[in-house]
Order: sequence, then structure tokens, then C-alpha cells
Amino acid sequence: MNFRLLFIPILSILFFGLMGCKDQSKHSKTMADNQMTMADEPRGKDNIAYQWAYMALEGTANDTDRFKPRPTITSRYLGLIFTAMFDAWSRYDDKSQPLYLKNVERLPVNDRTLKNKEIAVSYAAYGALKEYYYSDSTMFRKKMVQLGLDPDNESRDPATPEGIGNLAADMVIEARRNDGSNQYGKVEGSDGQPYFDYTHYQPVNDIDKNIDLNRWQPKYFIDEEGNKYNPGCLTPYWQEVKPLLLETADQFRPGPPPMVGSEQLEKEVQEVIDLQANLTPENKALVEFMRDGPKSVQQAGHWLKFAQDVSLRDNNTLDQDVKMYFLVESVAMDAFISCWDSKMFYDYTRPYALVHDYYQDKVIKAWGGPEKGMVEMKGKDWRPYSPDAFLCPPFPSYVSGHSTISGGCAEALRLFTGDEHFGAEVELVPGALTEPNNLDDPVVIKFPTFTETAEMAGISRVMGGYHIQADNVAGLELGRQVARHHYKKYLQLIGEGGTTVNQ
Repeated sequence: MNFRLLFIPILSILFFGLMGCKDQSKHSKTMADNQMTMADEPRGKDNIAYQWAYMALEGTANDTDRFKPRPTITSRYLGLIFTAMFDAWSRYDDKSQPLYLKNVERLPVNDRTLKNKEIAVSYAAYGALKEYYYSDSTMFRKKMVQLGLDPDNESRDPATPEGIGNLAADMVIEARRNDGSNQYGKVEGSDGQPYFDYTHYQPVNDIDKNIDLNRWQPKYFIDEEGNKYNPGCLTPYWQEVKPLLLETADQFRPGPPPMVGSEQLEKEVQEVIDLQANLTPENKALVEFMRDGPKSVQQAGHWLKFAQDVSLRDNNTLDQDVKMYFLVESVAMDAFISCWDSKMFYDYTRPYALVHDYYQDKVIKAWGGPEKGMVEMKGKDWRPYSPDAFLCPPFPSYVSGHSTISGGCAEALRLFTGDEHFGAEVELVPGALTEPNNLDDPVVIKFPTFTETAEMAGISRVMGGYHIQADNVAGLELGRQVARHHYKKYLQLIGEGGTTVNQ
């Protein structure tokens, strides 16, 4: 027998077997390192998703200062920024699928490190933020440098985290370029002006004459120089924007509001007067907190802040925050589209006009304006609890935007966490944003549960004089319907089937 010929294959088997063990050992070591890294990863305010959410809020606040409040537009920005982050992150998850990031494979297990996820999510956030909040590109660039990342890295290599992040931002931006928002002023009839109303909406009622009390009437605002001006209707075409996860804008459109002459409307107008006449310091603080003032982040941003409160409370990881922010902001974006569908379909009146008509020369107790407190006045002189610079939201009333977005985002957080408990609170000085020379002592507003927080946001709009109760109730329900629909879609995207996130 030729022992030499027999010995060679044996050696080969031993060699490759040892190499296989070595490879397996290397693989196990990598997995162990990954798991160890995950166990020690930053949580709460230290995780990368939380940090980019903070940057998104800064961009939203600055947008408000530059362009005045435009909650429909900023809700779309936030929805798309967190979609880009979610899409990039999904390539490092075992089961999740992206919404817009196409033809990019899931990364091999060994590449699914925390560091790579952080890089991919950061480039996705950076790319989307500088597109939508372009005026703050320098601020976002500084954040990248602070994180040790190169803001000039334009790689589109799907085998690298930088490439995946850049591709995620690219594909979201491209997919939404012609979504009806008219971001670039390219829709026919826009005259090249971004966010120009290409539907050419004209209110039935003139700003100086109300010919149909059931329909919305614009109101004058006072600018910083004390001049009256007509702000027009904010994005009256927003129902034409393609939703993110809904099938259509009118998918959950509510039934009609109460009409002039109905007993329900008469009672609800009286309720608005009574609530305002009896505003407590806590009520005033709540109205102002939900209305917001300078550096406002509007409703989508407000609920992003609440989501961050949840992250701090629960010590969330990057994975948890990416998913939570995506769910909440996708609901906010589509809730605004649904809300505007109802607003523009019904073109409904606000309490400002209703109180003036119902109580013209009747003497009522009401807020007299900044520094005047509650006084006796004729109904035709009644006004919301609001500064002259923003007397009344410049768009139709039914349904309430605050109620819709709050109802939706609260339900999204309840479903995501699997629990009603919220537990946030805020200390405020009543009157600070409305009557700064007539302040009350500080008060603490507590938000025990997500549902109660949404209901507090909704009723604050009735107490403030911006909505009747019908606007609030229908808005809360519309938002919750959007949230429940989105949660099912969200579970499909993360590959959870019918189970909850916690499970």
C-alpha cells in the first residue's frame, strides 16, 4: 500500500477541517462581539436616532421662524426624514423591509454591527435633513463632523453603511419628488413657486363679508409692525398629497359637522363661550402649550418630542427609536393629509364667525384681549384666547388638526409601547405666549396616559376658541383610525406579522 498517497488526503481533510473550525470560531467571535456591543450600546438621549430626532426638531423650529407655522409641510418633512432612517436601518435588521430603498440587499450577519447601523442611519438622516431643511445644512453638517463622520462622503456603494444611508435618503427624496406637495413649484399652475396652491382655492366668504355661515371665513392677522394682513389659506391642496401608508386621503373621512340651525351646533357654540369665560391658569397654560409659539415645531414635532420623552423614560436603543419615530411620524404625516381632506371637503366655519353671528349684540363674559382679562362684551366682539399675530388658524375648521394628529400619534405610542402609561409633565407660566404682562403663577401640567394627552390637546383647542367640540371629537377618531391602519402596515414592514412590538 502507498502510505504517502493515503497520507495526503488525510492531511487535506485535517487542514480544511481546522480552517473550517477557525472560520467558525471567527464567525462566533464576531457574533459574540456584536452581541457584546449591542448590550453596551447607547440608550435614551445617547443613541444616534434620538440625536438625529433632536436635529430634526431644531430644523422644524427654525423653519417656523423663517416661514411662519406651516404644520402640513413640516409633518411631511419629518415623516420622510424618519422613513429614510428606517429604510437604511432595515438593511441591518433580520426581518424588516424598507419602504422606498429598492434593490439593496440585507447586509450579511457579520456586517450588522451597531457602528455600521449608526453610520447608515446618520447618512440617511443627514441626506434627508439637508434636502428638506436646506437652510440648516451647515448645522446638520456640524453634527456629522461631531459624530466623526465625513459629510462629504457621497458613496452609493450598498456594501457600505455610508452608501446605504446615502441611497436611503436618495430614494425617499426621489420617490416623493412629485407627490402632490409641490415642494419644488413644478406642478402645473404653480408659477415656479414652491408650495403654491395649484388648485386655486377661493373661500366662499370674503375676509370682510360672511355670506354663508356654514363655510370658512378668513380672518385678519396683525404683523410685527401692527399692520393688518390676510394670511390666506394654508396649503389648501394638501389632500392631493400622496399618503405615506394610507391608500387614499379620504380613506377615513368623517361624516359632516353640525350645520347652522341645528341644536347640536347651538350647544357647541355656547360651550366654546363658557369654556373661555371660565379658563383657569392651568387651562390657559394647556391652551398655550398645545398651540405653541415662537420656535414652534407644530403638532408633528410636538409628538416627536413626546416620543423622545418615551425614549428617555424607557431607555430606548437605536433600534427601538428608529422604529418608534418612523411609526409616530408616518402617522402624523398621513393624519395631516386625512385631516386636510376633511377640512377642504367640508370647508367648515370656525367659532370666531359662529359666536359673532349667534351672539351679535348679546352681552357675554369673555376674554377681552392681552392684559384685559375676562370682561363683559358683546358677542360680535368675541375673540379666541390668542395673540393678535395669530388670531385664528388660517384654514377651515372641521376636523381639528391638533385633535387628529394628537389622537393618531397617541394611539401609535400606545400600540408601540403596549401600554397606556405616559407620565410626562411640564411646568409652564400661564399667559406667557398670549398676555405676557398679565401672568399667573407657574403651574405643572401632567400627562398621565397617551390617550388622555391626546384628549387634553383636543379640548385645549375648544377652550382656546379655535374649534367646536364636533371638530375635536371627529378629529380624535380620525387620527386613531389612521394610527391603527399604520400600525398594521408597520408590523408588516418589521416582519412581525400580527404580534406586537414588545412581543
